[in-house]
Amino acid sequence: MKAMILAAGEGRRMLPLTAQMPKPLLKVHDKALIEWHLEGLARAGFSEVVINLHYQGDKIRHHLGDGSAFGLHITYSVETILLETAGGIHHALGLLVSAEDEPFVVVNGDIYTDFDFSLLPKHLDGRAAILVMVDNPPHHLSGDFSLTAAGQLGTELQRLTYSGIGVYSPALFRGLRDGPVMLRELFAAAIEADLLGGQYYAGSWTDVGTPARLAALNAS
Repeated sequence: MKAMILAAGEGRRMLPLTAQMPKPLLKVHDKALIEWHLEGLARAGFSEVVINLHYQGDKIRHHLGDGSAFGLHITYSVETILLETAGGIHHALGLLVSAEDEPFVVVNGDIYTDFDFSLLPKHLDGRAAILVMVDNPPHHLSGDFSLTAAGQLGTELQRLTYSGIGVYSPALFRGLRDGPVMLRELFAAAIEADLLGGQYYAGSWTDVGTPARLAALNAS
């Protein structure tokens, strides 16, 4: 199973920090955000990682190289225009999927977490995706999806927040239109078909979306 780290975004909410530096290279405890993910994936036994690039992508490629410093092989999926999350995954499918129905892991490049990637399921058992859900942070108290005891995601009122970590079936993206597509479009259809699963994580997790949150992380 391969993994993909989403690193193409412009990081506008992180300005002025991202004026000269892509968000995945911003440092938490003297290490780039994206490096925490690469080290975690390597510890969990992953060997191949795809990273999508757009905004200041050459700086990310130069910093990480071929991934050998992390015990990984990194392949880059370059977006000439920003494709949003689902569009970026769709664009990279040829790099991510070796077998027709082989699932893959996707990790947002702008989160910080101690999540153990080896806890992710290796099989989806017919589901379109299984998302890691966390408690709602102060800036997103409404959450995203409800999670049943059976591991099914829905839209009931008691919700959790999608962590930005998930295991996906390639079938969720096949046939998708080219160009920018938001992931929530696909989630809505998957929930309607009862094909979206989830697992809860209670450990450390931060959406590093603003300079204030980054500063708080580095002060902790």
